[in-house]
Amino acid sequence: MTKKTDAHQASFRDPSGYMFYDGKTLRRAINPIYFAQYKKLKETGFFKSLISNGLLIPHEETSVSSEEIIITPEEIPFITNPYEWSFEQYKHAALHTLKIQKYALSKGFILKDASAYNVTFHKGKPVFIDTLSFDFYEEGTPWRAYKQFITHFFGPLVLAKYHGTEIFKMMQTHIDGIPVKLISSLLPSRTKISSVVYPNIHLLAKMESKHREDYKAETKITALSKKSQENILESLYDYIKGLTLKETSEWGDYYDKTNYDEAAFEAKKTLIKEWIKPLSPQKLIDVGGNDGTFARSVIDNVPHIIVTDIDSNAVDFNYKQLQKNKETNMLPFVCDVLQPAPGIGFNNTERNSLMERLAEYAPDVTMALALIHHITLSGNVPFEKSASFFASFSKNLIIEFPTREDSWAQSLLVRKREFINHFDFYNETEFEKGYLQYFTLEKKETVKGTKRLLYLLKNKNYGA
Repeated sequence: MTKKTDAHQASFRDPSGYMFYDGKTLRRAINPIYFAQYKKLKETGFFKSLISNGLLIPHEETSVSSEEIIITPEEIPFITNPYEWSFEQYKHAALHTLKIQKYALSKGFILKDASAYNVTFHKGKPVFIDTLSFDFYEEGTPWRAYKQFITHFFGPLVLAKYHGTEIFKMMQTHIDGIPVKLISSLLPSRTKISSVVYPNIHLLAKMESKHREDYKAETKITALSKKSQENILESLYDYIKGLTLKETSEWGDYYDKTNYDEAAFEAKKTLIKEWIKPLSPQKLIDVGGNDGTFARSVIDNVPHIIVTDIDSNAVDFNYKQLQKNKETNMLPFVCDVLQPAPGIGFNNTERNSLMERLAEYAPDVTMALALIHHITLSGNVPFEKSASFFASFSKNLIIEFPTREDSWAQSLLVRKREFINHFDFYNETEFEKGYLQYFTLEKKETVKGTKRLLYLLKNKNYGA
């Protein structure tokens, strides 16, 4: 029998069971309190149907005893969290959750937990990862996880419609969902005439305020028919499906305004492909990879690729591309290199920091193209510091260095105005001095037709 001390740090809230590591394999232990639900979900083919439709992460039953049932879910190479999703990803995760609840209701079950953290992206699509989030439906009872869905999904999406995707970062500080009162206060007053936003946010905030001092839980739970629930789910689904974003960004159309021509662009692609091929990577990450253009040049030869970017629009474009192309081995998400996502939740360990996840992912190749001048000149990060950052998770690093003569580097330097002389260290010699503390120089070439250098570096201490 597994010990509770083996439990995954993110797995302590649910009495039904918990996740634990068996060596490097992640498994799920199911407690006797959940046996009846689990057996019914299994016998009726509920699990099988969700899995075959790509809604729930597949699992295998590993062992069964009177004390616990162990299941082993399919491995997910990298977990992303809600505050790292683009608008379209967040939308799809919300619609995915509603689809599951709608199907569960039709089969006599409910989704008892509608946390956004129960969804992640795998094989190009959202997938529900909490196998124990289902319970029996009781006639006339409302959806238990309704408010959670509003604070984790509907509220953040409606806020993003009016305020942009920076809103999603609020999920870092609100692991239990953005408070409905806060959501209501941040929305324009005209949303109160919306037949969907008013009852699901503004009215809910009023009701919550009215009953906030009901310490003895004396407020009666209003009966709600299955049909009424289905209508609510339908209206939420249709509204979310129709949500669009009205925000532009500096880098969303990055490759339409590069400072080098098509020949140079192709030369850079060719160089990258030539350098990556002999490394035979199983896993690759492109940090600051915009819409995935350069990562796509090796997509057929690398089993799993991550592409991050600070720009949510660029990530959105990449996500739409991979869905259109049916690419199952690329994972895009939003990431600010100057402020990587921290560990959050109880004891700061419920959700791992980005650095912890990257170290565990352990990519064979890291790409950082057209990024170092932003880190150094916009972020004021010394070369030694950024080298240390990449060395913490990178085995091999392909990094592009725009020299001082590059027009974009010049633009960033000019913006420093009277402090421009403080950045005299921004040069090829100092860059190499900083990076060769952590890496060995394998290859170095000027990208034809540009004022940029491309380096292939190998981590001195990787695996040590």
